[in-house]
Parts: sequence; C-alpha cells; structure tokens
Amino acid sequence: MRETIIRTVSGLLYTSILVASILSSEIIFICLFYLLSLVCLVEMQKLLRLKSYALYFLQALLFYLFSFLKFNQDATILLLLITVFVNLFLVKDLLVVKKIPVFEKKKYIIIIFYLISSTIFLTLIPTIEGVFIPKLVIGIFFLIWTNDTFAYLVGKNFGKRKLYEKISPNKTIEGFLGGLVFTCLMSYAIWYYSPMFPTKLADFGKFNTPGIWLGMAIIISIFGTLGDLIQSKFKRQAGVKDSGKLMPGHGGLFDRLDSIIFASPFIYAYLYILNYVS
Repeated sequence: MRETIIRTVSGLLYTSILVASILSSEIIFICLFYLLSLVCLVEMQKLLRLKSYALYFLQALLFYLFSFLKFNQDATILLLLITVFVNLFLVKDLLVVKKIPVFEKKKYIIIIFYLISSTIFLTLIPTIEGVFIPKLVIGIFFLIWTNDTFAYLVGKNFGKRKLYEKISPNKTIEGFLGGLVFTCLMSYAIWYYSPMFPTKLADFGKFNTPGIWLGMAIIISIFGTLGDLIQSKFKRQAGVKDSGKLMPGHGGLFDRLDSIIFASPFIYAYLYILNYVS
C-alpha cells in the first residue's frame, strides 16, 4: 500500500511538472527535456557500462543546434533518417539476436541516435508547423500514458499469452491489444473534446483531425511498446531491474521515458510527411 502511494505521488508530481513546463514556453520546454535527456544519458551510460564525458558535450551541442537554433532543415531530415534506421536496427536486434551487441563503437551509436537524437525530435514535434504548439506534445503524452496504463491493467487482469516472455515476462498480447484499443479511443477523445477546452488548450494546429490522431495512437502503441522492450533487454543484459532510482516507485527516469523517446522520431516523421503533403 505504501509503495502504491509513493508511486502515485511521484507520478502525479512528474506529470504536473511536465505539463506545466510544456505549456509555459518553448524555451522552458526545451530546457526541461534537455535536463531529462541528461539524466537519461547518465542512466544509459551505466546500463552500457560506458563513461564518456564527450557524450555530454555532444548532447549539449546537438540540442543547441537542432532544438534551439533549428539551424538547417536538411540536416534535421538527415538526422531523422539516421535515427529511424538505428532504431529499426535495434528492433531487429531485439527480435533476432539473443543479446543486443554493444561493443565499444556501437555503444556510442546507440546513445547518440537511440537516446539523444530521439529526444531532440520530441522537442521538435510541437514546432513542426513552424510555430510552437505545446498542446500537440501534451496530447502525445496523454496517448503514451493511456497506452502504458491500459496495457498494464488489461494485461494484469486478462493477460494469458506472453508478448515476449524472455525479455519482459509481465507483458502479454492481451495487454498490448488493450493498450492499443484504449489509446485509439483516447485519440478520438482528444479530437472530439478539444473544442470544449479554452482556446489555448484546444489549439492543435492543422493536425487536429480524428484520422491523424488515430495514426499517432497506432504509432505510439507499436513503437512505444518496442521502445520499452528494447530498454528492458538492455537492463536484462546489464543485470539490473531499473535504469536508476530517481523516481520513487518508478525506478529511473529512463524507465518512464523509454516509450516516448523511442516513438518520437517515428511520430515526427509521420507529422512531417503530413505537413509536407498538405
């Protein structure tokens, strides 16, 4: 009971800080996710048994160039293509090989593209139209939280068939499908009820259509789950239960953000294509 209370309080505090900072201003939003990414980088280096101060400098430089300056769209698309390729390669390693190979050079590639640049694309999502639309990324976080919550609840109460037992014994196919269904329902709710919000909260730009939100829900459910499984495989290889101890009852910060970090470049690519063709 005590652990549940601690988990609930820390989760609510985390959610409140996240939403308040996203709504405040673009600079505060980017600064927050730079700090969150910094903590995740510390935790990720521990998982990979790596200690490189150069990665902290590179992280700061990439955030400055891409998140703050948004200095070159062609460079952003190149970074997106490399990030998507690396993430899909990790999916292949998740499904095919017994252990994700993490020899020295690949450790740097994984951290730069799987973690750092993926987080950068999360900061770029609300400015994909050229103006800052914070409600867009808040809606995406609501989809992630819905998927995580209902995948857990449905899996716990109705799950019988394991999704990927050797990596995450508690995940079930029923839980995944439950998360997918409720995330799709939440996407419809975000679209349907947004006109009832105050104007500031209802502005999602041109992306506020049921079809677009449904597409994001499907991407988040699939790639969010894959991101969680990939991080679970890293933790299993490292022989640890959690990536850290920053959030009481939740483990490390990377444990909370692994799904959205992995899914963010795919969401950005989806919205970029929609914005481009429209």
